[in-house]
Amino acid sequence: MSHPGTRPPAPAPVSPAERAVIGRQLGRPPRALVGVAHRCPCGQPDVVETAPRLEDGTPFPTLYYLTCPRATAAASRLESAGRMRDWQDELATDPELAAAYQAAHEAFLATRDARDVLPTRASAGGMPDRVKCLHALAGHALAAGPGVNPIGDRAVAEMGEWWAAGPCAAPDSPTLDGPADVQQARA
Repeated sequence: MSHPGTRPPAPAPVSPAERAVIGRQLGRPPRALVGVAHRCPCGQPDVVETAPRLEDGTPFPTLYYLTCPRATAAASRLESAGRMRDWQDELATDPELAAAYQAAHEAFLATRDARDVLPTRASAGGMPDRVKCLHALAGHALAAGPGVNPIGDRAVAEMGEWWAAGPCAAPDSPTLDGPADVQQARA
């Protein structure tokens, strides 16, 4: 488990079977995949780490990518319910929350910079001063562990038990719930 001020370890390499599951979760082959950053309680990947650059060298600042379609749908429901707006408003009035969110941004950049330094200081999800994408913030919170990203932690807590119905993508069959990208677009 990580805590503020530490970087998550480099993820374990992805096996061919895991790559196939991630592809079924996304509905496409994963891009710039480095490893599994977090596993769902069902055992499957639900967050992957991507390289800071795509295979063609294009900067890709989103280090952690939520892949489970059920987790993605849960994050989308929170966005649709206005939680981003609520937490954005709270950032403006709660200096402790704002400082912790700034620290999350800095921890994210430190981890990404340890992999490759990009020409942008943008991180993910709107950090450090906006709440823009709960999928990215939840992915960061799951990968880094509790206490690193306060908004991501809140999102994960409110997403519910997305894993309760079992694996979202059988190891050798089509995705059960639809690709994560489609789930995000539906919400």
